[in-house]
Amino acid sequence: MHPKSGYQVVTIFIRFLFGLSNLKMTDYPIKYRLIKKEKHTGARLGEIITPHGTFPTPMFMPVGTQATVKTQSPEELKEMGSGIILSNTYHLWLRPGDELIARAGGLHKFMNWDQPILTDSGGFQVYSLADSRNITEEGVTFKNHLNGSKMFLSPEKAISIQNNLGSDIMMSFDECPQFYQPYDYVKKSIERTTRWAERGLKAHSRPHDQGLFGIVQGAGFEDLRRQSAQNLVSMDFPGYSIGGLAVGETHDEMNAVLDFTTPLLPENKPRYLMGVGAPDSLIDGVIRGVDMFDCVLPTRIARNGTCMTSEGRLVVKNAKFEEDFTPLDYDCDCYTCKNYTRAYIRHLLKADETFGIRLTSYHNLYFLINLMKNVRQAIMDDNLLEFRQDFMERYGYGKNGRNF
Repeated sequence: MHPKSGYQVVTIFIRFLFGLSNLKMTDYPIKYRLIKKEKHTGARLGEIITPHGTFPTPMFMPVGTQATVKTQSPEELKEMGSGIILSNTYHLWLRPGDELIARAGGLHKFMNWDQPILTDSGGFQVYSLADSRNITEEGVTFKNHLNGSKMFLSPEKAISIQNNLGSDIMMSFDECPQFYQPYDYVKKSIERTTRWAERGLKAHSRPHDQGLFGIVQGAGFEDLRRQSAQNLVSMDFPGYSIGGLAVGETHDEMNAVLDFTTPLLPENKPRYLMGVGAPDSLIDGVIRGVDMFDCVLPTRIARNGTCMTSEGRLVVKNAKFEEDFTPLDYDCDCYTCKNYTRAYIRHLLKADETFGIRLTSYHNLYFLINLMKNVRQAIMDDNLLEFRQDFMERYGYGKNGRNF
């Protein structure tokens, strides 16, 4: 062995023994590379490097809650250009269980997906179980939504589950306070979230192959967002998420929070806006410097026959499409639009045929992934604001209000 190689092995071993405090940023398995900043906005064109590959940003991530993106195969997700998908810690913990997935070789192998995976921490699910939860310093006690049994989730447990899952990007366990909570409550909440983030860092057993992100909270309070961001940035996470948005606030309120929050995050690390998938919010988030987004919106509305098109929302189950033998969107070259008509898809949905949901889900996911592809090109061309204006006019924003 070359002497220098031996020295490197010893150095790595010492760093492991002494924990994360000695782990340099360059050692992190998740790295961000900035390619270009748009001239007129804060938009960033870049790429994120992970143990399971590199994907371009800005990027929309399809949500695979139960280790599957509803009705879509891994091959179809790759075909439509999905560079990364999201899976849900809480749901996979309940079934089939994170330890079973670990025995299967990790989530990538279990679900036959060889590209990057991001897992959330379970914090948002705790937020959604407000009627049955009890938050303490130690963690959160709540009822299992499947059988009503008592459950307890702590920062350490959330990290342990994600270590078992083996995702490329993990989320810190946080509390997601409601946007309109009183100031004093939100202040206590972000301070607790900071302490939970510290505990999660200490519990993280796989820092060499899984990147752990911090989550900035603070509702709509600028000083609390600043405090949360400063606390988390001081811990030197390999990436940062902006949480507590898309939870009932207005579109303008979301943009205002992003205006003063995103600049607080490091330029050399990924920025992830959690739970956002409406087309206008994606574009406006990119304009404000966000790199990653996720949302169940495209597949959820697809199950009701609602489709995103270049001309706005289209509800294909409506009677007027019964004899419409045109594609969902003339400007779309996805598998659905190249092969099937509105009339046929309407028939499938009315007949409760699963293939209809597969077709609308494929189209909606493709639409958002392709939207981000076009946004990346607009950043490269320094015309993102013009792109936004053209898209908004065609999509119908500003005429009949928001479509989603």
